[in-house]
Amino acid sequence: MGEKPQGDISVTSMHHSMLARVLGSTASAKELLIYSYGRSFNGFAAKLSDEELGLQIWKKWFQFCQTACMLKLHTTRSWDFMGFNQSHVRDSQGGDVIVGLLDTGIWPESESFSDEGFGPPPAKWKGTCQTENNFTCNNKIIGARYYNSENQYYDGDIKSPRDSEGHGTHTASTAAGREVAGASYYGLAEGLARGGHPKARIAVYKVCWVIGCAVADILAAFDDAIADGVDIISVSLGSSLTLQYFEDPIAIGSFHAMKSGILTSNSAGNDGPLGGISNYSPWSLTVAASSIDRKFVSQLVLGNGQTFKGVNINNFELNGTYPLIWGGDAANVSGHQIPLSSESCFPGDLDSSKVKGKIVLCESLWDGSGVVMAGGVGIIMPAWYFNDFAFSFPLPTTILRRQDIDKVLEYTRSSKHPIATILPGETQKDVMAPTVVSFSSRGLNPITLDILKPDVTAPGVDILAAWSPIAPPSVYQHDTRSTHYNIISGTSMSCPHASGAAAYVKATNPSWSPSAIKSALMTTAYAMDPRKNDDKEFAYGSSHINPVKAADPGLVHETSEEEYINFLCKQGYNTSTLRLITGDSSACNSTELGRAWDLNYPSFSLTIEDGHRIMGIFTRTVTNVGFPNSTQPTKLASTCRILSRLRWSPLFFHSQPLERRNPFQ
Repeated sequence: MGEKPQGDISVTSMHHSMLARVLGSTASAKELLIYSYGRSFNGFAAKLSDEELGLQIWKKWFQFCQTACMLKLHTTRSWDFMGFNQSHVRDSQGGDVIVGLLDTGIWPESESFSDEGFGPPPAKWKGTCQTENNFTCNNKIIGARYYNSENQYYDGDIKSPRDSEGHGTHTASTAAGREVAGASYYGLAEGLARGGHPKARIAVYKVCWVIGCAVADILAAFDDAIADGVDIISVSLGSSLTLQYFEDPIAIGSFHAMKSGILTSNSAGNDGPLGGISNYSPWSLTVAASSIDRKFVSQLVLGNGQTFKGVNINNFELNGTYPLIWGGDAANVSGHQIPLSSESCFPGDLDSSKVKGKIVLCESLWDGSGVVMAGGVGIIMPAWYFNDFAFSFPLPTTILRRQDIDKVLEYTRSSKHPIATILPGETQKDVMAPTVVSFSSRGLNPITLDILKPDVTAPGVDILAAWSPIAPPSVYQHDTRSTHYNIISGTSMSCPHASGAAAYVKATNPSWSPSAIKSALMTTAYAMDPRKNDDKEFAYGSSHINPVKAADPGLVHETSEEEYINFLCKQGYNTSTLRLITGDSSACNSTELGRAWDLNYPSFSLTIEDGHRIMGIFTRTVTNVGFPNSTQPTKLASTCRILSRLRWSPLFFHSQPLERRNPFQ
């Protein structure tokens, strides 16, 4: 493990003392204490046995003890697609804005993180750079830390903030990478790559490894990031479990960030369209993923002249035709395989003597490893039911619809010498964009039905950004090729788009609170077309971010820490459970349950069970951040659609008149 983040010395000593009283040994206490959280909030992480964790004394000292678990990552043209072009970037301020990213680290030598033209870090910066294993920071990457509370390292892990996965490098460059001309994925999607706020500084907090992202590490990273002085925190990871706010390390960490004036931008999760949403706390920004107006396709040409087009990323050129074989006709008999199994083309299924030098038609979508191991030169595979984002593979590949797979199979069986070729990939305009992609997790909000989640959507499909050159450039984990830029999809990619937009808004309006920035992004969003999105607001929230308009929204919804506390109390929290989140002396003065209709939130959501009266009264207060004594249009009506999903009835709402706060008077 790297340099252990330390809290205040007196706080650390107190934590040592507590552990020593339980374990009966000061030496054991110091050995088992993993983290002492004391820079931004109070707590610690320690390695305890089940017997030690069950001791009654913990209940005397703490309201909540959580056992460790692992969270997972939520894996050029996108900014221009939103109308946020280079002119806006050049005109923006922003050298003092710091974006902190909790992820897999970063590849500091990438051209996207060059510090040419950058001065020293802003005076507010209090962070550090852990330089183990040849890692270096600069005036662009001004801080980097790594955390591994499990102290376990696997093949590919590097004990430093250096990124061996690619994910963290991709998200960092999407949020705040510099402008890099001629960036491409092996010639595909070539153009100018840049982040949402290229002038921003980057601080890296490596919490994710091959095994996953540990809760203790995530909390330690939040503790440090807040104290280090970041302005925006970007978190492209989360849990697939439904967690109460006080059980969720990201909800707890982002609450403390909010208290310190920092907005946390979160990925919504990749469990859609049927799986539930992640990261749904009301004080953070939850970001869904949607398409941009570019998609990647590759064509299969058969020997009889038939052509088929598939959605995938193919950077290879075959230069001619090759024999075509169905995987079911190449069963590895010596490995006890039969056609019914070998048709899937999994590793070990195929007979290399039959496959070598041929294009293989497979009946399952996989990483291509089986064909690679058997010596094939190309792969044809069926698409998933949802075929709205692309993969890259280690061989020439095309992904076809099921009905097209059947036609190709018919050709291989009817021709004495079937041949085919796979053409190099190309890009096409997606006239349906933006639409929410199938994998993006949908609402309802599983904890608070009165808070609509996700909050917004942003580009998360086929995004080109910087990459770690030692990470696999395709879905095949043993792909030994190297690339400095890669094209991948996920709410992990949409989250840093929102983070970069938030950094731009913060640079333009340095005094704005986290809730003001969040409100600006939500109420100025481009309207999504509900006819193209079956789940409507449960898929895209308030709609698609518009960074340019978000910098000047006219009115914002300010939400204070006290309002969030009142919200939690109405949700059934008592003083003890409340303090699990706030970490201070906050109290619930009333145990009366209530709805969240008066939380000053930028969107409305009213859920009524069947048979109940359909009515709700919402109170909202807006602050004028435009010119004084002006008339400001609002987008309240368009963010308050009538929603219906699952067992909930169609709804109406009644809104009381809005009160304006004018800071200029």
